[in-house]
Formats: sequence, C-alpha cells, structure tokens
Amino acid sequence: MVKQENKLNKKKIKIGILGGSFDPAHIGHLTISKEAKKRFRLKSIIWAITNQNPFKKRNTNNLKKRINFCKKIIGKNKSIKVKYFEEIIKSNKTIDLINYLSRNKKYELFFLMGADNLINFHKWHKYKNILKKSKLIVFDRQGYKKKSLNSKTYVKSSQNEVTFVEFNKVNISSSQLRKI
Repeated sequence: MVKQENKLNKKKIKIGILGGSFDPAHIGHLTISKEAKKRFRLKSIIWAITNQNPFKKRNTNNLKKRINFCKKIIGKNKSIKVKYFEEIIKSNKTIDLINYLSRNKKYELFFLMGADNLINFHKWHKYKNILKKSKLIVFDRQGYKKKSLNSKTYVKSSQNEVTFVEFNKVNISSSQLRKI
C-alpha cells in the first residue's frame, strides 16, 4: 500500500505550453488549448507570449496590448494563464523556456502548436532538445496536414515525441486577422 501511495505522489503534473506572438490571439488558440486540456488531461495551459517570434516580421501590436487581448480571449477560463517569460529567461527561444519550466521536476511538459509550425520545426533552435524535454502536440490546420505529416520532424520522430491531433478545426489565423 505504501509503494502505491508513493507512486501516486510522484505522478507529474501535466502542463501545456502554447507559445507564440499572439498577434492577435483568437478563438483558434482557445480551441486548441481546451482540446489539449481535455484529450491529454492537462492540469493547465500556459500561453507563453513572445515579444518577437524569430520566424516572423515585426508584430503589429505591442506586447502589452497582445497580453491584454490574450486575457480577454481567455475570459474566465482559470486553467489557461498568459505568461511572459523572456525577462526571466533572457531569451525568446522555445528550448530556453522548456529548460526553465522543466527545472521543476514535478511537471510533465506538452508543447502545443499548429500543423503549419511543424513544417519548419527542424529549423527551430535545438529542436531535438525540445522533443526530448517535452511532448509535441500538433493540431491539424486547414491546408497544412499533408506538408506537416511529411515534415522532417514528423517523419523522423516517434509517437512518444510528436502527436498529430485531428479535430474540428477553427479556420482562422493571426495573419488572416491582421489583414482585416
């Protein structure tokens, strides 16, 4: 009985991380967060907002405005937190965020992304280390399924490293919203 109790006490807390510039945040971010929480039994989701995505041009909105809009989109959902870590970790690299969060050994990390990001994931800084220290959960996006499933990362990874999630997609993106 004691051994079983110790096992339960050592069970890790599952945390999801959705990183991005959130310029602007939208219902798609909220939908995949809720879906990930339900499917993977995550305790909470962190929207890790970056000041500047290294793969994108300058943001349209400043950081404060984007953080406030994220909070507005989330509303009263207490399982999703908006966090800005770059002042603490002195980096906008995902691996540095994963390293920072994984210092707490009680967490099991799940990094969430859209299928469009998986296509070039092999170009991310130390992407193999991200796969070692977190589970990558990739959500299908309209028009990206074939390319993402043929991506270098997906083809070379195991099911323990990358999970591709098909679900009722929300056909929206931040770049589409910026054009409006």
